[in-house]
Amino acid sequence: MSTLNRSDLSDIHPGDWVDRRLPVAWRPYTRLARLDRPVGIWLTLFPCWAALIQTSNGLPSLRQIVVFTLGALIMRSAGSTVNDIADRKFDGHVERTRLRPLASGQIGTLEAIVFLVVQLALAASLLFFLTPYTRLIAVCVLPLVFIYPLCKRFTYWPQAVLGAAFNWGMLMAWAEVVGNIPVGALLMWAGAITWQIGYDTVYAYVDLKDDAHLGLKSTAILFDRHGKAWIGFFYALTVVAWSLGGWFVGMSLPYALGMLVITVHLAWQVWQIDLSRPEINYRLFLANILTGVMLAAAALLGVS
Repeated sequence: MSTLNRSDLSDIHPGDWVDRRLPVAWRPYTRLARLDRPVGIWLTLFPCWAALIQTSNGLPSLRQIVVFTLGALIMRSAGSTVNDIADRKFDGHVERTRLRPLASGQIGTLEAIVFLVVQLALAASLLFFLTPYTRLIAVCVLPLVFIYPLCKRFTYWPQAVLGAAFNWGMLMAWAEVVGNIPVGALLMWAGAITWQIGYDTVYAYVDLKDDAHLGLKSTAILFDRHGKAWIGFFYALTVVAWSLGGWFVGMSLPYALGMLVITVHLAWQVWQIDLSRPEINYRLFLANILTGVMLAAAALLGVS
């Protein structure tokens, strides 16, 4: 792999499709919602789709796919907006985030708050298509969405809080389709959390020097030079939780084969990690989109 400059690790790239195709007034809001960086959307969607497949015992209905996909997209974008509002005074000092709209002064805090209200209103409109029980479960995620951006100030485990919020749609899928959240579903969700702790720690190593300089906390700072072993540990927990969860919810043998493929993929990631090479860690973070694809595919094969 070629070595990249730290400036190449910025998560905003001037001159991309946002700058080329969108009106000037739309650009900062598009970036605030992370629509130009969809990796987080995919990492949210695939576990949610996997849960929908498991609950539906096959392909879910078109209505369920549309509602949950829009919900994941909007709430992930709203969470990103909350994060940028909370971190607006830090982001300008971090190489990866210094060009974000609030950090660079493209929009003000008031505009971002108004945008957040609009996002939450759109998300709330989707609740009308869900059962009362699912609505209750959905509302319960809001504290996590607002607490997460503050976690890096007082705990080394913000990734755990983010993982719980990011993968909340898995619990909502069970609540909507089955009407309850069984032990197997909780294990699947727990596996998604440990998976996110693993891959988001990989991501956190990209910002390690900047975060330490600013006095912020993360699992990367906590694990320090032992990060590779800890990431491997959390990936192992992921496979165990997903395997047990799949067994509890009645997945068939092909699902177990899917877990084996995921195990090999995650082991390859751990093998490739180089804590001193941010550009490699960033690419390994992106490789987890494939992990999500594998999880959804395993679920589909497991109900066939």
